[in-house]
Amino acid sequence: MSDVGRQITVAMITRNEERAVAKVISDIRTAVPDAEIVVVDSSTDRTAQIAESLGARVILQLPPRGYGPAMDTALRSSEREVVVTLDCDDTYPVNFIEPMARMIIDDGYDLVDGSRLAEKPDAMPWINYLANWFFALVASAVFFRRVRDLHSGMRAYRKGLIENLHYDAQGAALPVELLLRSIRSGYKVKVISIPYRERIGQSTMRPLSSAWWTMRRILVSRFA
Repeated sequence: MSDVGRQITVAMITRNEERAVAKVISDIRTAVPDAEIVVVDSSTDRTAQIAESLGARVILQLPPRGYGPAMDTALRSSEREVVVTLDCDDTYPVNFIEPMARMIIDDGYDLVDGSRLAEKPDAMPWINYLANWFFALVASAVFFRRVRDLHSGMRAYRKGLIENLHYDAQGAALPVELLLRSIRSGYKVKVISIPYRERIGQSTMRPLSSAWWTMRRILVSRFA
């Protein structure tokens, strides 16, 4: 067994991802065979059953309470030193899981952020790219630090950071606050560029709600 793999939890939030979940879990098993996989699921389809049949630890969130509480549950349910978050839609590169975890374990970082925005990904619609770019610009100005991708679904967190960081889990866009509060609190944060692929299945994101929560979390993380 890999020493690094035994220290990794891969945490995913799912809602009606039965088209993608088997492939994503299989790819994770190939990339990091010894990692724990935790899935917080609010689906009405067979996502939970498929994930459980493939060895993932499934936590049901029914009725759904939203992305923030689900992500908080996933992060805090980890039993290992490093938690790597991943969207369960096949958009993120599982071969980056172990290298990102090693930056926590070997290099002493507390958070490693996988940025999709070194340039516009072909798989990202222009409206999403421009919105991400705009909010990153706002956060950079407010925090006096270059911020590249507030909404990345792929990050590695030291378990101790999650246990000690104070944030509001309610509402959308929780990754924004997790990143910015870590920066404000003086944690050691590293940003790396990652590729981003076309998703499997339909997005459940609500753009207007996400935009409102993003701006709120930027301001709250800086001034509250």
